[in-house]
Amino acid sequence: MKAAVNIDKAQVAEFYRKMLVIRRFEEASARLYMQSLIRGFLHLYIGEEAVAVGAISALGPQDYVITHYRDHGHALARGMDPKACMAELCGRATGSSGGKGGSMHLFNAKLHFMGGHAIVGGQMPIGVGMGLGIKLKRENGVVMVFFGDGAVNEGEFHESLNLASLWKLPVVFFLENNLYGMGTHVERTHAAGRDIYNFAEYYKIPSVQVDGMDLMEVHEATIEALRHVRAGQGPVFLEAMTYRYRGHSMADPVNYRDNSEVEEWRINDPINRFKMFAMGEGLITPSEVERIESEVAELIADAVEFARESPFPKAEAIYDNIYA
Repeated sequence: MKAAVNIDKAQVAEFYRKMLVIRRFEEASARLYMQSLIRGFLHLYIGEEAVAVGAISALGPQDYVITHYRDHGHALARGMDPKACMAELCGRATGSSGGKGGSMHLFNAKLHFMGGHAIVGGQMPIGVGMGLGIKLKRENGVVMVFFGDGAVNEGEFHESLNLASLWKLPVVFFLENNLYGMGTHVERTHAAGRDIYNFAEYYKIPSVQVDGMDLMEVHEATIEALRHVRAGQGPVFLEAMTYRYRGHSMADPVNYRDNSEVEEWRINDPINRFKMFAMGEGLITPSEVERIESEVAELIADAVEFARESPFPKAEAIYDNIYA
């Protein structure tokens, strides 16, 4: 963990709280899935919390976030209500999309959170289009486009980088490289292996790779990227090396990797790593940690109860919010 730079105790507490909210939310989601209260696919973000919190916390309210189907962490880091998120996962009418979007399609336009997208790489050209809109309207916003290493082999990846570079669009391409595209290791699917960020140089986009388990390193790299983009110099490409502790989805038995690999990464758990760093720097006390953990536990328990007690959408709601 890097030494503290321009960070105060309030920020440290908020960073720790947000990462813990994501972790406890995901753990609760897994339990609800096993109880059949969450149906369909459920892709957990456990292990990657430092990426979402470190990056999104650097954004302003005028900026936009668009992401992939492992979207719970990004939604919560952007400030979405855990109750609305959990209700959406459970398909309830009180969910963020009225229970119709589910796990892979959390959305909140007021927060400029433009949704999770289930098509691999499908969010990338949409994010580029948003960046073009910002530039044409002469606004000062930036679009942060999250994607996984599995999206790099999609045509949209190359098309998006090419157009964003040619048009100098205000876009931060943020690759969350958790080493696995579904059940296949990145070194078996990419010639670049663990250094995918080097692809960006072919499109004349500045790029950097960071430790995705280190919140402060992610945060500081994002601040630098935003400074470049806001100066009108075009897009930036960030690659965060991270790891998902759970399977690709809840339906994944994870037979393709050794338990020893998971345990090795758990030693570097981003939440515990940040907590120990903050305590070592005197930025948070054990009593403050205990208080935050208690508050987060209550927050998630309330979200679960809210989702359980919320009604399912009425049948006639199937005709709401459609074009024809």
